[in-house]
Amino acid sequence: MKLKIVFGILFVSLIMSGCGQADTNDELSVKENDVENIRQLVSDYSLGTIQDESASITSQQLIVKKSDGDEYVYDLSDEDFFVSIAPYVDQTHPCTNHSLTGCQGELVKETFDVYIEDMEGNVIVDEALETQSNGFFDLWLPRNQTYRIKIEQDGKLAESEISTFESDGTCITTMQLM
Repeated sequence: MKLKIVFGILFVSLIMSGCGQADTNDELSVKENDVENIRQLVSDYSLGTIQDESASITSQQLIVKKSDGDEYVYDLSDEDFFVSIAPYVDQTHPCTNHSLTGCQGELVKETFDVYIEDMEGNVIVDEALETQSNGFFDLWLPRNQTYRIKIEQDGKLAESEISTFESDGTCITTMQLM
């Protein structure tokens, strides 16, 4: 099993890096590349450009199950926390850990004004974001913090607090626009 995981990580790293060469003597560079490769892998699953039987993400790991039964587990960065948010008007579903290949939100390919600040008032996000074909938009936020979030669209508003601690879920489906 460990050999499959190591092979999977090496395989994905090779594919993601293309013909570029990393300086294998620079540990920081390799770690940063791994973080970026995992972020790209998460994005590819979210966008549907890679399809496997299932891919889900917890506060600590990306878990991919291949159609041949193999499972690959990728550890996430200690600094960044993945969260996927599906604002809704009428329909939602209960969710804790986001399924990159299964969760479906109500509002597909729609644009929202998203504002996120930490508890000290520092602005983390203040931009228009579009939900993907799965009705979610994905964010990478600093870990171990609590945030205030506002999502607005066409005069409707959803406000909430979210946090990025190890015990927190990665799937936010509770933000109803009213």
